Amino acid sequence: MSYGQGGPQSQWDPWKPNSQQPWTGGSDGPSPDWAALADASEKRNRRRRLFFIVGGALATVGVGAAVTMAVVNTDGGDEANRPTSSQPATDLPSASGTPSFAPTSAPPALDPKEFVSSKAKDTAANSPELMFPGTQLTMGSNVYKKGPTADSTDCATGVQGTLTKVLAAGDCTRLMRVTYTKGDTAVTVGVAVFDTEAQALKVKSQADSKSIIQALKGKGVKAFCSGAICRSTTNSYGRYAYFTITGFTNGKDVTTKDTAVFRMGDDLAEFAFQQINRRGQAQASAAAEG
Repeated sequence: MSYGQGGPQSQWDPWKPNSQQPWTGGSDGPSPDWAALADASEKRNRRRRLFFIVGGALATVGVGAAVTMAVVNTDGGDEANRPTSSQPATDLPSASGTPSFAPTSAPPALDPKEFVSSKAKDTAANSPELMFPGTQLTMGSNVYKKGPTADSTDCATGVQGTLTKVLAAGDCTRLMRVTYTKGDTAVTVGVAVFDTEAQALKVKSQADSKSIIQALKGKGVKAFCSGAICRSTTNSYGRYAYFTITGFTNGKDVTTKDTAVFRMGDDLAEFAFQQINRRGQAQASAAAEG
């Protein structure tokens, strides 16, 4: 016969809550197997240590992944999703803006007038053919036929009236003349050359209504303005003074109603200025390239 509660004996587990150590009720019962208990405890300790090692490794991997994601997001993930306008201006230049460059100082452009204002710089070849090239001149709708030319270092031979004295006082060194015609109208252009601009300006200021260039005939052009009333002009540019005299080849006097005569004289005076200026531009360009 047996005493006590029936059923299997409860096992005492020191790591399990509410487990109870078997109790025999006396000292004469069998003694606990201490070696077995120690071996079981050691196995449980090893399992716990393994659990902590694996858990720690997994936690480290998780932290590493979190750090990696943070680095990726910091490097570019967030920037890539922003609108372009919200990105810092120092990251990418604006495509719509005007590029800015360091300021530079370009050399000043050479002044063409400087090269025709003194003998020292105005050294290019010159002649009536170079000053007035070709066989005809077109100014707007008007076409003027080129006639005779003349060139002299004695300026008095091609002028009349008070212009003889004025050119001599200004030390004129050369006088070039050319005549153009259209129908029964003719104009002679005279270009006087001086060493300096100041001399040319002095001649311009001293010339009066009687300071007249002499009309140039020949090469199919009849004499004109030898006794009739003609229209004359005076001007200067650089070291050059230029004059015109315009009239009829049939000997008629010019009146204020003869607008075509005035137009022809103005056209040839303008052309003389343009040619002197072009001379300066050519020499200025050559000096810049050199």
